[in-house]
Amino acid sequence: MPVPNPPQPPNMNETITYRHAAWLLAALFLLLVLKLHLLPALIAGLLVYHLVHITAIKLAITRLSGRNAKILSVVLVSTLVITLLVAGAIGMRTFLHHSESGGLAPFMEKLAEILESSRAALPEWIYSAMPRDAEELKTQLAHWLREHSSELQLLGKEAGHTLAHVLIGMIIGAMLSLHEMVAVEVRKPFVNALTGRTAKFSAAFGDIVFAQAKIAAINTFFTWLYLGVALPLAGVKLPFAATLIVVTFITGLIPIIGNILSNTAIVIVSFGYSFQLAASSLLFLVGIHKLEYFLNAKIIGSQIKAKAWELLTAMLVMEAAFGLPGLVAAPIYYAYLKSELKERGVI
Repeated sequence: MPVPNPPQPPNMNETITYRHAAWLLAALFLLLVLKLHLLPALIAGLLVYHLVHITAIKLAITRLSGRNAKILSVVLVSTLVITLLVAGAIGMRTFLHHSESGGLAPFMEKLAEILESSRAALPEWIYSAMPRDAEELKTQLAHWLREHSSELQLLGKEAGHTLAHVLIGMIIGAMLSLHEMVAVEVRKPFVNALTGRTAKFSAAFGDIVFAQAKIAAINTFFTWLYLGVALPLAGVKLPFAATLIVVTFITGLIPIIGNILSNTAIVIVSFGYSFQLAASSLLFLVGIHKLEYFLNAKIIGSQIKAKAWELLTAMLVMEAAFGLPGLVAAPIYYAYLKSELKERGVI
């Protein structure tokens, strides 16, 4: 009986062809994620995948001898991670809407009141660009929301669909982490090339998201020291201090721009207390802004070798092309693109 010839490994030209096809498919997938409004699902899935993977390594689940033991352990860890993420999101929303300071709605009204009362203290060319009163601020905000309703899905009528996408993304991320830890398989050349692209994008996501989370946590810590410790010790009780601290962390998850948004809110609230406090807050936040550039260079720059201006340019272009989702996706997409170019030796 003749013995069948073993399968031959693909030659170099075939490998390059598979890699090019994988690049094209990855690019199409990333474009469709933005076009079909699936970015929340992608981010949620990757976040769960990384958290489960990190937790499994910390708990030495990958070293368990039995396959069933690994499956059970990963399922339990995945359930815990998803539960904590959902509980954290619900808790954050509850705090912002029902905090002792009154939540976001009174906070926005307070900002409008401060802007209205500060008209006499500001140059006309600055104040003319601002809303005249709280009612005009609400009108402009409503107009902006109508124009960008498709971009702000979480705040619009499609919030239910987006939430469903997020939950499904979480489940897919947990399933992928389970598959990686328990499955042993020999992949075909094209699947292997496509898996390489997926691994690079996942690594880019981990580099950007977890590095930015560290930066946001550090910024929030220093903001808490200023608003929650230094000012009370000086006899200053700034209104909405707790809300400002939470907003600092949430907006700080967006590189560069998020820090500017939170800093602006802090200066405006400080201006409502006194001009001297606003100046003090501005000096403090300038220092924090310089610190963020250092952290970007040290944390994010060390991960993807990208400077702040590179990320800002990518965010500007992606926002112009895809709106708010593009702004959020830009650092991750840019980190992935740069890793692919580095692998090819282009940069």
